[in-house]
Amino acid sequence: MGKSTLFNALTEAGAEASNYPFCTIEPNVGIVNVPDPTLTILREHIDSEKILPATTRIVDIAGLVKGASEGEGLGNKFLSHIRNVDAILQVVRCFEDENVTHVDGSVDAIRDIETIELELILSDMQVVENSLLKIKKQAKSGDKEALKYRELLEKCDICLQEGKPVRALEISDPEERKLMKSLALISAKQVLYIANVGEDEVGSGNDETRKVEAYAKERNSEVILVSAKIEEELVELDTEEQNEMLESLGMEEPALDRIVRGVYHLLGLQSYYTAGPKEIRAWTIPQGATGPQAAGVIHGDFERGFIRANIYSIDDLVTYKTEAAIKDAGKLRVEGKEYVMQLGDVCHFLFNV
Repeated sequence: MGKSTLFNALTEAGAEASNYPFCTIEPNVGIVNVPDPTLTILREHIDSEKILPATTRIVDIAGLVKGASEGEGLGNKFLSHIRNVDAILQVVRCFEDENVTHVDGSVDAIRDIETIELELILSDMQVVENSLLKIKKQAKSGDKEALKYRELLEKCDICLQEGKPVRALEISDPEERKLMKSLALISAKQVLYIANVGEDEVGSGNDETRKVEAYAKERNSEVILVSAKIEEELVELDTEEQNEMLESLGMEEPALDRIVRGVYHLLGLQSYYTAGPKEIRAWTIPQGATGPQAAGVIHGDFERGFIRANIYSIDDLVTYKTEAAIKDAGKLRVEGKEYVMQLGDVCHFLFNV
């Protein structure tokens, strides 16, 4: 409950948000800036024409009810759309309000979470069973790739038959991970739970949010408490009014900022930076990316022709104030192709193609 309201607050997309089930039919897509104080620090020390934050894509899709895997409600549409996303943000109703309709007639956060989880598992079971029928025929010929694929599908099948999502499987083999990604199983996707609470519960939570937090902890997931109503009001205010409202509520920042950062963490992403007179920019890379891979995010030629990267940290910029002073202090690092990018790296890439 409140997912379209939160989506609108996040993206200012103007998606329809009404007090009845299945308000969302077709997916609404919005691009969200990733809140990043590092960009402000860079701008304080480097004169630049513009600042470009990292972004992430949020999709508001149709709700799901019990029986969705068999076509109930808008289940088929929900399942086809959710199969294409990288991670799931599940907005869970954790507040009582007789004026706000609940599709099941009552508030029960864990029931709602388990309803969705079960439908995702049932949908994946159909996919895995169909894939197994096809791959078993190929595996009979002794084809190594088919055998590897069959083995992975059988692991998934056992997991799903036990009523567990595929993300519960521990898969360390890089080849299996690659195959798993190609399966596009919904229950393999990581989940961030967003507990939607009343305006006076955003700091303390309630019995329902505590249940959700315990449920998520058992599954190595995270929970963010949010009041969709508060966030909806905050986006209508200017910066000064926002700060006043946040202070009055005892909040350091909008919950939406924590949600976007939570998505970044969930997907294993981080930012690095380029800074110059034309623009200061945050670039999104996977955690563990090398220098050439980071350069490739800017342009494929940068990765193919990578020579080296001149890098300094944001902490060094705060200490020495300018790039010239960082260089004079011997803090400008020269890194090669094997370098693994670190949080807060500011880079200049040298390449040749």
